[in-house]
Amino acid sequence: MADKFGLLGQKLGHSWSPQIHTLLCGYDYALIEKEPEQVAEFLAETDLAGMNVTIPYKKTVVPFCTALSDAARAIGSVNTLVKTPSGWFGDNTDYAGFVAMTEQCGVPVSGKKALVFGSGGASLAVIAALRDLGADPIVNISRSGADNYDNLDRHADASILVNATPLGMYPNTGVSPAELDRFPACEAVLDVVYNPARTKLLLDAEARGIPHAGGLIMLVAQARRSAEQFAKTAIPDSRVREIADILERQMRNIILIGMPGCGKSTVGRRLARKLGRPFIDADTVLAEEAGMTIPEIFASEGEEGFRRRETAVLSRLGMGSGAIIATGGGCVTRQENYPLLHQNGVIVWLRRDLKNLPTAGRPLSQRNAPETLYEQRKDKYAAFADITVDSDEVIYHTVTKIWEAIR
Repeated sequence: MADKFGLLGQKLGHSWSPQIHTLLCGYDYALIEKEPEQVAEFLAETDLAGMNVTIPYKKTVVPFCTALSDAARAIGSVNTLVKTPSGWFGDNTDYAGFVAMTEQCGVPVSGKKALVFGSGGASLAVIAALRDLGADPIVNISRSGADNYDNLDRHADASILVNATPLGMYPNTGVSPAELDRFPACEAVLDVVYNPARTKLLLDAEARGIPHAGGLIMLVAQARRSAEQFAKTAIPDSRVREIADILERQMRNIILIGMPGCGKSTVGRRLARKLGRPFIDADTVLAEEAGMTIPEIFASEGEEGFRRRETAVLSRLGMGSGAIIATGGGCVTRQENYPLLHQNGVIVWLRRDLKNLPTAGRPLSQRNAPETLYEQRKDKYAAFADITVDSDEVIYHTVTKIWEAIR
């Protein structure tokens, strides 16, 4: 019987680890959710040959190991367990994963002051890696330590910021351990969170032109080190980038924006069928939740009421993964919608000749000439868009152009 492996944690509903390990080596890999009081019994009785360990058990499992790797011993935290004749061997591959993340970011850390937010198992690996990479000084920010969130001003000269907490992780997106304006000397931002692809911290770095990297490459790189021990085989470095690219394409939403009537819903449905993904029409979701049609919402609540509802819907849809989402034509009129859509998505602006835009059932299009609406919104569409595609009357052509642009 083939060996089985898995991931031990408390809440694992949106983990990508099974897919990563399947791509790496193809063995059986399960998600194992346990409460703290269940961990000891599980480790004693499980028939798994090895497992990864995540929040909040990276320190919990250390006493159950009969042997530790040098990295695990130095860090004081374990994220990989391998069953041996004498018991569990504990390793920490987060170290290698974080080193891969710094390489992707491309900013040297040697001699730079680094702030590490968080005091859990991930932060221990991050601090050890930064130390070996030559960062100096390294300051650990925790809620109750001498260096905490209430005295961040003393570290305004920090060059490297690392989020090693779950802050900003799905489903509690839109939060950050600190505001980047407090760190005028910041040269790089690293975030171990991988879902969403762009946490608020990373979005803020992107807006300021600061080099940054998210946790997906770290996730894959640490998994590769674990998989080598599980399968007892070497895995080429190139597989890390290949698998990260595969996951990134699968995880990100494809968001369609553009003028009312430009074909977002029609193109979105066809694109969803082509890619085997779910299709979501944001306006349809909004209307169903309101129990009213879009014109009825405008009539009873005005545009401002509609926009508030729209932002609430986009907030939920944008934090999901892997969907094709058609938005309302005016979603770009609220800047706060941009990070909601961008956090996990690539935004595609569908442009269509104004004379081909229908107006029936569209309150704003009926009140304003398409030319007027377009002049008001064109710069906003351009600012939101990652990709711009002309929406052809032949739907197949538009879908093909989108897919080629995204690939």
